[in-house]
Amino acid sequence: MQVVTTTEEDFYLLTLEGDLDAVSAINLDDAIENALKAKHKHLLVDCHRLNYISSPGVGVFTSRLEDCERLKIKLITFGLSIKILKVFQILGLDKLLTIVPTLTDAQKLITNAEH
Repeated sequence: MQVVTTTEEDFYLLTLEGDLDAVSAINLDDAIENALKAKHKHLLVDCHRLNYISSPGVGVFTSRLEDCERLKIKLITFGLSIKILKVFQILGLDKLLTIVPTLTDAQKLITNAEH
């Protein structure tokens, strides 16, 4: 899996491409760690090119939620395929994570939070 990082004024964006398995989960965890160190108020994770997610991949999201909350960083995921969204729903992650359909929707959340 490839993790592409983009920094914008209002947010830090991680774009995931490929399969998020045990090996690539380490790369995602490192990318999130770097995002947290950058201290942006919003961390967006683009999943529209994410094909598959394993238990360790899910574990990265759950383990980093607490860090985001502690640092007052809003974690927003978007672009999840139906297959991956169902995995998140089965595990209850849709209750813990902010999940929206598109980048535009994520940006609207950011704009509304700042006003």
